[in-house]
Amino acid sequence: MTTNTKPYRTRASDLKPLWHVIDADEKRLGRLASEIAVLLQGKHKPMYVPYLNTGDYVVVINAEKVRVTGKKLEQKMYYRHSGYPGGLKEQNLSTLMDKTPTQAIKHAVKGMLPKNAMGRRMFGCLKVYAGDAHPHEAQVIATERAKAAETAEAAAEPEEPAAPKPRTDRTTKKKE
Repeated sequence: MTTNTKPYRTRASDLKPLWHVIDADEKRLGRLASEIAVLLQGKHKPMYVPYLNTGDYVVVINAEKVRVTGKKLEQKMYYRHSGYPGGLKEQNLSTLMDKTPTQAIKHAVKGMLPKNAMGRRMFGCLKVYAGDAHPHEAQVIATERAKAAETAEAAAEPEEPAAPKPRTDRTTKKKE
């Protein structure tokens, strides 16, 4: 006898996004951006599916202290266009880090996310701050409490194996 069981399908109601705080102090820009992109997409979770936003919120602090290797500070250029003839603006990484250090991290992460509506929604879950203070402390504490309660609940009640069901063979029953 075969049993047809449906595989588990992640639903939007199953998702509970968490909050992560990442300190960018002395971290390399590209490695930091790839770590953030994985958290925003939710690829670190076992319930990841590409058609849902399974990602978490990410708060990056100390964006001004991020590091790059080689001559990227002078050679890496960022371009934008105003839409008018001759409206191409260019800026190197050192100038960008002096003016708005958060933009360098945002630009790197945005390039690693999907280029569609879901990627834009994931990018909205990224919060970057130049200093070490951020206004999301309450959300981070709530996430830590939820994690602690989940681990305490799992440790308190060890799973007991289910009692085996009595086997009924259809072939052994006699017809009357």
